[in-house]
Amino acid sequence: MQSRFGFHAAPFSREFAINRRFELPFLQEAANGLHEAVLLRESAALIAPAGSGKTVVLRALRAALPEARFRVRYVKVTNLSRRDMCREIAHAMEVRPAGHLPALVRALQERMQAVESDGLRPVLLLDEGQDMRPETLGLLKIITNFDMDSKLVASVILAGQPPLRRTLQHPELEDVARRMVHFATLRLLSREETSTYVEHRCAIAGNVTPPFDAQALDAIYEISRGNFRAIDRLARKSLEIAAAKDEDVVGAPHLIEARKVLWP
Repeated sequence: MQSRFGFHAAPFSREFAINRRFELPFLQEAANGLHEAVLLRESAALIAPAGSGKTVVLRALRAALPEARFRVRYVKVTNLSRRDMCREIAHAMEVRPAGHLPALVRALQERMQAVESDGLRPVLLLDEGQDMRPETLGLLKIITNFDMDSKLVASVILAGQPPLRRTLQHPELEDVARRMVHFATLRLLSREETSTYVEHRCAIAGNVTPPFDAQALDAIYEISRGNFRAIDRLARKSLEIAAAKDEDVVGAPHLIEARKVLWP
């Protein structure tokens, strides 16, 4: 499939260099807001629908933080208890898990302070935060409380889908929400942006002339509604279908067939 359409790399793959990501003003604005919060030693949140580029923004943020100044750790969270969540963060921060929660929290705080004393700033990227229980989210206040809450040591970037915003509005999480000095948001792509994205993804895979006709590009948007993840899956599968039929251009019928295969 790659050689047939002139690609030198797998098209629409998740594996791409972050400096070759698709850029639009709203995506860069989100990354810049999170970056500024970290530079101020503060915490922030990224609220975005599934498939709207959240993880890519987090990757861009991590790439913008020099390893000589920051110790960045990524944790993909799920519906964990406070203790299990703390253990996940401890593992990311290279802390030996303690037997009970208070000891684990203290070990985490000590580790973060030790990292900072070495001239590095701890940054936690917590992804899929919409799955966190309110009592688990409350843990963020505890593990970032230094010197009676008078010292800024660690920054937390809490990322998740829209339900995360509603969770943070719970009265018991008021203190956690206050620690978020910036709320970045993402949206899905427009019809025009979808076509531009397809062109970009083809170009970084080696083909500056996308093998999709106008009807195919329109079908990609209509089916995906501008969702990055859905666009990638549809475009890749339709290329495979066209190649299997020995056809050099992807049309709307290939997209319709791809949709049936991907979402029966």
